Amino acid sequence: LFTMSLLWLELACLDSPMPMSQLGWGPGITVLVLSWICTLYTAWQMIEMHEAESGKRFDRYHELGQYAFGEKLGLWIVVPQTLIVDIGTDIIYMITGGNSLKKAHQILCKDCKPIRTTYFIMIFASLQFLLSHLPSFNSIIGVSISAAVMSICYSTIAWISSAHKGALPDVKYDGRSSTTTGKVFDFYTGLGTIAFGYAAHNVLLEIQATVPSTPEEPSKKAMWKGMIVAYIVVGLCYFPVAIVGYWAFGNSVTDNILMSLDKPHWLTAVANIFVVIHVTGSYQVFAVPVFDMMESLMVRKMNFKPTWYLRFISRNIYVALTMLVAIIFPFFGGLLSFLGGLVFAPTTYFLPCIMWLVVYKPKRFSGSWCANWFCIVFGVLLMVLGSIGSMREIILQAKDYKFFS
Repeated sequence: LFTMSLLWLELACLDSPMPMSQLGWGPGITVLVLSWICTLYTAWQMIEMHEAESGKRFDRYHELGQYAFGEKLGLWIVVPQTLIVDIGTDIIYMITGGNSLKKAHQILCKDCKPIRTTYFIMIFASLQFLLSHLPSFNSIIGVSISAAVMSICYSTIAWISSAHKGALPDVKYDGRSSTTTGKVFDFYTGLGTIAFGYAAHNVLLEIQATVPSTPEEPSKKAMWKGMIVAYIVVGLCYFPVAIVGYWAFGNSVTDNILMSLDKPHWLTAVANIFVVIHVTGSYQVFAVPVFDMMESLMVRKMNFKPTWYLRFISRNIYVALTMLVAIIFPFFGGLLSFLGGLVFAPTTYFLPCIMWLVVYKPKRFSGSWCANWFCIVFGVLLMVLGSIGSMREIILQAKDYKFFS
């Protein structure tokens, strides 16, 4: 349970120095802390609402949405957002896996002929073609444990290596852009990137569904313990990488701190290999709900027979499509911020709060009511501003990009 809870929370720590360089010391640390607190609170809400109705478990995000908003409205509110989260995250993992393989190859084989990022993304995708035919979350537990351990290892390597390297001689902390307009849009982009860092909630209920539940020992007890431990470890990894990485590189930090590190060569190569192992398992965590939804739709609505080749074809098509999009649009930082603002902020920061207000109806101006409305306002700001800033970032990156180069 702990490894599954931790698994999807770690990748964005590699990007955490970037929003610090866009927000600055004070606002950056403030938003990081507020996001940690808000998302832990909304995770607790979802864990509690998993069995909001006596004798019934809401094992999918959309099932809880239907309980709160009604059968049809709940589907329209929740399903599009959760699908975009799952698919978008898998695309980013494709990009990350390919970039990390390329970085490790460059370090370990300096005299080798350069290879396009496209081919490394295809190599990473080949692993997913194999793993995608495992049937459920329980089937990928071994991959999940390995991925969780790797995430702790590479984040620790990232901040310790940055601390050992020390601050660059000409390090600057005055913002990445020289113009006021550029600084404003960078600030917006940084908000979206931080929102991506807490992507737990989309698959939280699916994971809780694997935990046994009885009246004496409801699943929420074990799930909450796992989530507490996961968030403590995430904080111990996430905050040092953000703060130390920004201190070391300042405004010149890249959108993946491991790409900024070169020495010691062997340790940087090992860290990138750890990232590949991590995203290999993380891809499956977000892909399994999509597989379940696709196959259920094809069997129930389109009258396909639930055969092995239906699963084989549909899952291979999904992996192929995420690979293709990753190859066409390999903009790691911009996509991270865009998805963080557009869909991670709603599903993580404020949609659980809205459902809590609808289901439990706390007294106006009570502690629960105020906490929920604070998270709603904070999440909406992240959604709107993060999406605006990241779209500009993607447009700027795309100007000089050549497809399949």
